[in-house]
Formats: sequence, structure tokens, C-alpha cells
Amino acid sequence: MTHSELLQAIQSRAARVAVAASTVRGGKGKGTVKAAREYFAGLDLAKLGVEPGGFSRLLDSETRQLLTALPKQARHWGLARKLLNIFLRDVLYTGELKKAYRLDRVQAALELPLDSITAKALRKTQPRGSLPPWPGVRQLTVSVSEAFQQAALAEARGLNIARVHLDAIWWARDRHGK
Repeated sequence: MTHSELLQAIQSRAARVAVAASTVRGGKGKGTVKAAREYFAGLDLAKLGVEPGGFSRLLDSETRQLLTALPKQARHWGLARKLLNIFLRDVLYTGELKKAYRLDRVQAALELPLDSITAKALRKTQPRGSLPPWPGVRQLTVSVSEAFQQAALAEARGLNIARVHLDAIWWARDRHGK
């Protein structure tokens, strides 16, 4: 097996782990899990190791491309962005992929995967009324997402971590009290 084939197998596994039925809960589209997994398994990760300044444009482009790969009834910007952010977080946490595609370069630019759980946890860290109402993943807009991402960035800076890690911290705290 070549190194390239190994990386593809690891990427395919990351796609399967990142996108499960619970991840697309509320996505309202039969075939959403399969379509997202196939999209992520074929995503060219080499282009992700760009300088952080260009990463947000790339993230927006990949969100739009994923939208077209999803079944019509599941084509919601918020769902596509959530799935992409979860997949990218899992790729970052996979040492072989992180190293091969130099994802350490964009770690600080990765977003917090947003859903009702992370929105609620993030809201607890912010002054009352500073964030817009949480509309749900399917109704999430670019501007509401940006407001939550900016709050996540501020919270993460206070903890001296990248905002993508907030979900792991909150998940562990809720389940293990740590």
C-alpha cells in the first residue's frame, strides 16, 4: 500500500466517523449521511493547508460545493457548514492527515462546529443579549454563524486555544465533569 492510499483510507474513515445519523439530525434528507461522507472522502485536503488568511474563502467555497452534493431537501447552509466543520475538526485530530496536509497551519482558522449544544454552551460564556437568537442549524445564516464564531474566537483566546477545540472541552465537561 502506498502512503497516498493509506491517507485516502484514513480520510475515508474520518468521513465515516464525522458524519453519522446523529450529526445530521434534523437534516430532513434521505441520503444526507451517504452524500456527505462521499463528499468528504473525496475532498482534496491538500488545498486546506493554505495560509490562514485564505482559509475563510476556501471554507465558504467548500460549504457551497457540499451544499450541491447534498440531497435537495437537506441543502441548508447551516447543516453543510456544521458537517464541514466537524469533518475538518476530525481531520485535524487525525495525526496522519494533519501532518500530511499541513493542517497545523490553519488550526487557528478552523471554526467551532455550531449546533444547538455548542450554541447553548457558547451563550453561557457571553454577556446576556450579545448573541442573536439561535435559529437552529437548518435556519442558520452566514451572519448569525459569524456572530457565534466571533464569540467562540473570543472565548477560545481567553483559554489560549483554537476555537475548534471548544466543542471537545464542553463535551468532556458535560460528560465527565472535567
